[in-house]
Amino acid sequence: MLNFLLASYKSPTHQTVHDVLCITLIVLMAVAALTAIILVLLQPSNSSGIDALGGSSETFFGKNKGKSIEAKLKKWTWICMAVLVVFSVAFFVVLKLPVFFA
Repeated sequence: MLNFLLASYKSPTHQTVHDVLCITLIVLMAVAALTAIILVLLQPSNSSGIDALGGSSETFFGKNKGKSIEAKLKKWTWICMAVLVVFSVAFFVVLKLPVFFA
């Protein structure tokens, strides 16, 4: 029974599905990585740099940081990174799947 299942797994149809799934996951990982890079580049720097010498004053955006564009960019960056991690783990599992049946 196990030999029958293994023989059916190695059919060309299953290999094609496996290849398409691997390529799809690679493309999705690339899109998630590029999106995360763009989001990180859009974010302003967290360090105050030379402005720290003169002292700092509280601004409207400092008080309402949770509602600012910076907070939204940071949230979407974390979401993209989490999606990238999930796709990477899924790709590893799919890539190693034939090894378990060999």
